Amino acid sequence: MKNINLKKILIFLIPIILIGVVVVKLRKNKTAATEKVYQYDKNTPIEVQTKIAVKSNVERELSYTGTFEPNRETKLSAEVQGKINSVFVDAGSYVKQGQALVKLDDALLKQQLKTAEVMIQNLTAETEIQLQNNSIQLEGLEADVQRFKVLVASEAIQGVQLEKAEIQLKSVQNQRRTLQQQSAIKNAEAQRASILEQIKKTSIFAPFSGIVTAKLSEVGSFAGPGVPIIQLSELGRLKFVINIPEADLKRFALGQVFEVTPDAYNTSSFFAKVSMIGSKANIGSSFPVQFELQNTSDFKLKAGMLGRISKNTNGTIKGIVLPAAVLQGSADSPKVYVVSNGKAVLKPVTISSRIDNRVLIGSGISEGEEVIVAGFINLFEGAKVSKIK
Repeated sequence: MKNINLKKILIFLIPIILIGVVVVKLRKNKTAATEKVYQYDKNTPIEVQTKIAVKSNVERELSYTGTFEPNRETKLSAEVQGKINSVFVDAGSYVKQGQALVKLDDALLKQQLKTAEVMIQNLTAETEIQLQNNSIQLEGLEADVQRFKVLVASEAIQGVQLEKAEIQLKSVQNQRRTLQQQSAIKNAEAQRASILEQIKKTSIFAPFSGIVTAKLSEVGSFAGPGVPIIQLSELGRLKFVINIPEADLKRFALGQVFEVTPDAYNTSSFFAKVSMIGSKANIGSSFPVQFELQNTSDFKLKAGMLGRISKNTNGTIKGIVLPAAVLQGSADSPKVYVVSNGKAVLKPVTISSRIDNRVLIGSGISEGEEVIVAGFINLFEGAKVSKIK
């Protein structure tokens, strides 16, 4: 009896003991794994290198970085709804102005056109028969009126008969005018013209010559107004856009010609003419200046490439020069980290010019401010920082 009770107790206790061992083991593994994983503490100061911003004299060579953009670019969509039957081009295809790019299903419209044309034919045939009958009546009544006029003049008949004949003649003449202005035929012809216009809109043509830079839909997809199918970019001519500080606006004028050097082909230069000078500053308090230039016959320059315009000037200029590596953000809105009250603060700046791997600050940084020049890993706005000795 005791052996039976002992067995029951062991059967109950052994699973509980095993579960306890597993739980303890899992907790130990979790603790060990947690200790191995690096836990970043936001309150721990990040080590950085800094430099005090001071003004110095530098050779005055204006250099501006910009971006090549298509002269024209559009996303083409259908003016009518329908299934796409054919797409005649692919991404990268060169197309000429007026070339067919996409064809939508027009079977239903063609059936409607056929119906409208049959209706016009039937109405026209019916109207012609009515006009023939009307002509016969008209000839007879005109002859009657002439005859009655002679008889009335000789007092052979009463004038009432002439009046009745003239009234009938006018009625038949009005009927003829109504037949000639048959509104049913005109409505059918207007309907046919509308259907023909819709059929025409089932084809999408290139509005200008260029490169298909994106194919946004495929055969079998449903097209409709506002749903882009093809993106077409004119790359034969390009725009080159730079952003300059307010102080340099006076150095550019419409029609001026500059040399543009693409970063990808730094041994080649292209002549570009100033086509637009911005009238409103952007977020970075700089002004856009736009140039126009001709691409090569093989479209060597691509939209989105970076390039540089340089303008030599005599003399030197005094300003804050920093390593280009300190710049954060985008080329359009550069920013620089400075130390303020022991924390990293991002400040927007404008770039007056670039000198090799350095930049001349136009605005945004004052002399005496402490600029962070190294230690950007894990650095963020408002992070506590400590300077490396």
